[in-house]
Amino acid sequence: MTITLTIKDYDELLEKSKENNTCYPALEPYEHLEEIPKQLGRGYYRAIEVYPELWLIIIDKEYDHDIILKIPESNHPFQFGALALGMYTDTCGQVGGGHTFISGGGVQRQADSAYCHSQRILGVDIIMPTHLLRTFFPGKDGEMLPQLQFLAKESDWQTLIYPKTNPAIQGVVLQILNCPYQGTTKRMYLQGKVIELMALQLAPFLEDNKVRQLPPRLKRDTIAKIHYAKEILQARLENPPLLSELAQTVGVSESTLQKGFQMQFGTTVFAYLTNQRMEQAHQLLQNSDFTVAEVANIVGYSHLGHFAAAFKRKFGITPKECFLGRNLVSGL
Repeated sequence: MTITLTIKDYDELLEKSKENNTCYPALEPYEHLEEIPKQLGRGYYRAIEVYPELWLIIIDKEYDHDIILKIPESNHPFQFGALALGMYTDTCGQVGGGHTFISGGGVQRQADSAYCHSQRILGVDIIMPTHLLRTFFPGKDGEMLPQLQFLAKESDWQTLIYPKTNPAIQGVVLQILNCPYQGTTKRMYLQGKVIELMALQLAPFLEDNKVRQLPPRLKRDTIAKIHYAKEILQARLENPPLLSELAQTVGVSESTLQKGFQMQFGTTVFAYLTNQRMEQAHQLLQNSDFTVAEVANIVGYSHLGHFAAAFKRKFGITPKECFLGRNLVSGL
């Protein structure tokens, strides 16, 4: 079941659910908490103002159904995000599953954002106005570094990119989620971690001596075909089509399919297929009575060793360990 909501619909559900909010530990003066509407699922957004106008959002949520949130065209601030657990795919790219995201300042296009209900989403967002990026990463003249100017579009369409994550980024996200301090010390600690996380996500651009040139946007009908290809892969995880067959089915060339997948989802067709197989395998191992061998067959692996190796690369544990109920993220 899929539920489609506008921003107004969501806000109305939020107001109705506030009457029976869950009791959470006392908040600091510089933070507030907003629960997920109980009609949709469970969890919360915890907003912490670590600097004036700079908000760190800690996200811990899980929806009961697929939620499509219709987002109108609007002005958008800078936003950085990374997940410690879970994954979701919106109309522009994939967050989690090996990718973070950076949203530049500018005009946000009207879009549909889909949130997957089948897994817990745990991570952080950083939201701030454009001038603060100049403050944290200034050039010699005090203005924004030339390498980052493509992120500041003001009245033009915002830039959306989905950089790959790495162990350093994941480590900072976990440190933020497990902050051991309170009061002023907590705020100072999170200030440093927020700057560190932004620096790690921006590192590929800061290390480049030339202004990064973004690839041209795909045509709307080509984007629709790329998303159709993704749907075909999701429906045929056990027996996926060859790349040439998939391209022919959706009506694009193989090169356009590969390029479009990279631009839309931040990954290759093969990597996306593998990731989806592993996500389904994880769900089956934790929530069904299938054996490891049966799960491997369900997600299209005839060789148990290949399945185990792919699963461990993705989650850091073997399928058998997952079957026995071990946690994916230590300490959470």
